[in-house]
Amino acid sequence: MEKTSRPLIVIAAFAASLAIGLLATLWLVGGFRGAAAPAAIGGPFQLTDQSGQTVTEKNLVGRPTIIFFGFTHCPDVCPTSLFEMSEVLRAMGPDADKVNAFFVSVDPERDTPQAMKDYLSSFDPHLKGLTGSNEAIARVISAYRVYAKKVPLKDGDYTMDHTALIYLMDREGKFVRPFDLKRKPEDAAADLKRYL
Repeated sequence: MEKTSRPLIVIAAFAASLAIGLLATLWLVGGFRGAAAPAAIGGPFQLTDQSGQTVTEKNLVGRPTIIFFGFTHCPDVCPTSLFEMSEVLRAMGPDADKVNAFFVSVDPERDTPQAMKDYLSSFDPHLKGLTGSNEAIARVISAYRVYAKKVPLKDGDYTMDHTALIYLMDREGKFVRPFDLKRKPEDAAADLKRYL
Protein backbone atom coordinates (compact mmCIF):
# COMPACT_ATOMS: atom_id res chain seq x y z
CA MET A 1 0.00 0.00 0.00
CA GLU A 2 2.80 2.39 0.96
CA LYS A 3 4.79 1.62 -2.21
CA THR A 4 1.87 2.48 -4.54
CA SER A 5 0.82 5.65 -2.70
CA ARG A 6 4.31 7.19 -2.71
CA PRO A 7 4.40 7.87 -6.50
CA LEU A 8 0.92 9.38 -6.24
CA ILE A 9 2.10 11.77 -3.50
CA VAL A 10 5.10 12.79 -5.63
CA ILE A 11 2.86 13.40 -8.66
CA ALA A 12 0.37 15.37 -6.55
CA ALA A 13 3.16 17.50 -5.06
CA PHE A 14 4.60 18.16 -8.52
CA ALA A 15 1.15 19.16 -9.89
CA ALA A 16 0.54 21.47 -6.90
CA SER A 17 3.92 23.18 -7.32
CA LEU A 18 3.22 23.61 -11.04
CA ALA A 19 -0.15 25.23 -10.28
CA ILE A 20 1.36 27.53 -7.64
CA GLY A 21 4.15 28.52 -10.05
CA LEU A 22 1.64 29.30 -12.80
CA LEU A 23 -0.54 31.36 -10.45
CA ALA A 24 2.48 33.28 -9.18
CA THR A 25 3.65 33.99 -12.74
CA LEU A 26 0.18 35.21 -13.77
CA TRP A 27 0.04 37.47 -10.72
CA LEU A 28 3.50 38.91 -11.42
CA VAL A 29 2.79 39.72 -15.08
CA GLY A 30 -0.68 41.05 -14.37
CA GLY A 31 -2.45 38.12 -15.99
CA PHE A 32 -5.38 38.33 -13.61
CA ARG A 33 -6.04 41.94 -14.53
CA GLY A 34 -5.97 40.98 -18.22
CA ALA A 35 -8.39 38.13 -17.61
CA ALA A 36 -10.78 40.32 -15.61
CA ALA A 37 -10.95 43.17 -18.13
CA PRO A 38 -10.81 42.82 -21.91
CA ALA A 39 -7.83 44.35 -23.66
CA ALA A 40 -8.41 47.91 -24.86
CA ILE A 41 -9.33 48.34 -28.51
CA GLY A 42 -8.75 51.72 -30.10
CA GLY A 43 -6.48 54.62 -29.33
CA PRO A 44 -4.77 57.64 -30.87
CA PHE A 45 -4.32 57.74 -34.65
CA GLN A 46 -3.84 60.30 -37.40
CA LEU A 47 -4.89 59.35 -40.92
CA THR A 48 -6.05 61.07 -44.11
CA ASP A 49 -9.46 60.62 -45.71
CA GLN A 50 -10.19 60.40 -49.44
CA SER A 51 -10.61 64.19 -49.63
CA GLY A 52 -7.19 64.86 -48.08
CA GLN A 53 -8.62 65.84 -44.67
CA THR A 54 -6.90 64.72 -41.46
CA VAL A 55 -8.94 62.34 -39.28
CA THR A 56 -7.92 61.44 -35.72
CA GLU A 57 -9.46 59.54 -32.82
CA LYS A 58 -11.04 62.88 -31.77
CA ASN A 59 -13.35 62.63 -34.80
CA LEU A 60 -14.96 59.57 -33.18
CA VAL A 61 -16.19 61.55 -30.19
CA GLY A 62 -19.82 62.66 -30.26
CA ARG A 63 -21.07 60.04 -32.73
CA PRO A 64 -21.26 56.26 -32.83
CA THR A 65 -18.73 54.88 -35.32
CA ILE A 66 -18.50 51.75 -37.42
CA ILE A 67 -15.02 50.90 -38.72
CA PHE A 68 -13.93 48.29 -41.23
CA PHE A 69 -10.29 47.50 -42.04
CA GLY A 70 -9.57 46.33 -45.58
CA PHE A 71 -8.01 47.35 -48.90
CA THR A 72 -9.13 48.48 -52.34
CA HIS A 73 -7.63 45.48 -54.20
CA CYS A 74 -9.63 43.06 -52.01
CA PRO A 75 -11.55 40.66 -54.29
CA ASP A 76 -14.50 39.71 -52.11
CA VAL A 77 -14.78 40.39 -48.35
CA CYS A 78 -14.13 44.15 -48.53
CA PRO A 79 -16.60 45.07 -51.28
CA THR A 80 -19.22 42.83 -49.67
CA SER A 81 -18.73 44.41 -46.23
CA LEU A 82 -18.73 47.95 -47.66
CA PHE A 83 -21.91 47.19 -49.59
CA GLU A 84 -23.54 45.90 -46.39
CA MET A 85 -22.37 48.99 -44.49
CA SER A 86 -23.83 51.14 -47.28
CA GLU A 87 -27.17 49.33 -47.00
CA VAL A 88 -27.26 49.98 -43.22
CA LEU A 89 -26.46 53.68 -43.76
CA ARG A 90 -29.18 53.90 -46.41
CA ALA A 91 -31.66 52.25 -44.01
CA MET A 92 -30.80 54.84 -41.36
CA GLY A 93 -32.18 57.63 -43.52
CA PRO A 94 -31.33 61.15 -42.24
CA ASP A 95 -29.80 59.61 -39.07
CA ALA A 96 -26.86 58.40 -41.20
CA ASP A 97 -25.54 61.97 -40.89
CA LYS A 98 -25.11 61.34 -37.14
CA VAL A 99 -22.81 58.31 -37.59
CA ASN A 100 -19.16 57.91 -38.56
CA ALA A 101 -18.48 55.12 -41.05
CA PHE A 102 -14.81 54.49 -41.79
CA PHE A 103 -13.00 52.15 -44.17
CA VAL A 104 -9.37 52.01 -42.97
CA SER A 105 -6.78 50.71 -45.43
CA VAL A 106 -4.38 47.95 -44.39
CA ASP A 107 -2.52 48.48 -47.70
CA PRO A 108 -1.15 52.04 -47.63
CA GLU A 109 1.32 51.31 -50.46
CA ARG A 110 -1.50 51.13 -53.01
CA ASP A 111 -4.36 52.87 -51.18
CA THR A 112 -3.64 56.56 -51.67
CA PRO A 113 -6.40 59.08 -50.87
CA GLN A 114 -7.21 59.21 -54.61
CA ALA A 115 -7.40 55.42 -54.85
CA MET A 116 -9.73 55.40 -51.83
CA LYS A 117 -11.87 58.15 -53.39
CA ASP A 118 -12.23 56.24 -56.67
CA TYR A 119 -13.00 52.98 -54.88
CA LEU A 120 -15.58 54.43 -52.48
CA SER A 121 -17.48 56.19 -55.27
CA SER A 122 -19.40 52.90 -55.67
CA PHE A 123 -20.64 52.95 -52.07
CA ASP A 124 -22.68 55.15 -49.72
CA PRO A 125 -21.30 58.73 -49.62
CA HIS A 126 -21.21 58.65 -45.80
CA LEU A 127 -18.32 56.14 -45.96
CA LYS A 128 -14.93 57.74 -45.45
CA GLY A 129 -11.77 55.98 -46.57
CA LEU A 130 -8.77 56.46 -44.30
CA THR A 131 -5.15 55.86 -45.24
CA GLY A 132 -1.71 57.13 -44.28
CA SER A 133 1.96 56.27 -44.12
CA ASN A 134 3.08 52.72 -43.38
CA GLU A 135 3.90 53.85 -39.82
CA ALA A 136 0.52 55.54 -39.28
CA ILE A 137 -1.35 52.47 -40.57
CA ALA A 138 0.82 50.15 -38.42
CA ARG A 139 -0.12 52.22 -35.34
CA VAL A 140 -3.87 52.11 -35.98
CA ILE A 141 -3.74 48.38 -36.83
CA SER A 142 -1.96 47.77 -33.52
CA ALA A 143 -4.35 49.99 -31.54
CA TYR A 144 -7.39 48.18 -32.92
CA ARG A 145 -5.77 44.75 -32.64
CA VAL A 146 -6.26 44.07 -36.33
CA TYR A 147 -4.51 41.20 -38.06
CA ALA A 148 -3.08 42.27 -41.43
CA LYS A 149 -0.37 40.53 -43.43
CA LYS A 150 0.96 40.94 -46.96
CA VAL A 151 0.68 37.69 -48.94
CA PRO A 152 2.83 37.41 -52.12
CA LEU A 153 1.16 36.04 -55.25
CA LYS A 154 2.79 33.95 -58.00
CA ASP A 155 2.79 36.78 -60.54
CA GLY A 156 4.87 39.06 -58.29
CA ASP A 157 1.81 40.95 -57.07
CA TYR A 158 0.41 40.61 -53.54
CA THR A 159 -2.81 40.51 -51.59
CA MET A 160 -3.57 41.23 -47.94
CA ASP A 161 -4.86 38.78 -45.37
CA HIS A 162 -6.74 40.73 -42.71
CA THR A 163 -9.33 40.83 -39.93
CA ALA A 164 -12.82 41.18 -41.39
CA LEU A 165 -14.74 42.56 -38.41
CA ILE A 166 -16.84 45.71 -38.29
CA TYR A 167 -15.89 47.58 -35.10
CA LEU A 168 -18.66 49.45 -33.26
CA MET A 169 -17.42 52.38 -31.19
CA ASP A 170 -19.70 54.42 -28.90
CA ARG A 171 -20.09 58.23 -28.79
CA GLU A 172 -17.01 58.45 -26.56
CA GLY A 173 -14.89 56.58 -29.09
CA LYS A 174 -14.78 53.41 -26.97
CA PHE A 175 -15.11 49.93 -28.44
CA VAL A 176 -18.52 48.36 -27.80
CA ARG A 177 -18.46 45.09 -29.77
CA PRO A 178 -18.19 43.72 -33.30
CA PHE A 179 -21.13 45.04 -35.33
CA ASP A 180 -23.20 42.35 -37.03
CA LEU A 181 -24.02 43.08 -40.67
CA LYS A 182 -25.41 39.60 -41.39
CA ARG A 183 -29.02 40.64 -40.84
CA LYS A 184 -31.62 42.88 -42.48
CA PRO A 185 -30.20 46.38 -43.02
CA GLU A 186 -33.24 47.81 -41.18
CA ASP A 187 -32.45 45.69 -38.10
CA ALA A 188 -28.78 46.70 -38.12
CA ALA A 189 -29.80 50.36 -38.60
CA ALA A 190 -32.18 50.17 -35.63
CA ASP A 191 -29.36 48.66 -33.53
CA LEU A 192 -26.94 51.44 -34.56
CA LYS A 193 -29.53 54.15 -33.80
CA ARG A 194 -29.54 53.05 -30.16
CA TYR A 195 -26.05 54.55 -29.84
CA LEU A 196 -26.97 58.00 -31.22
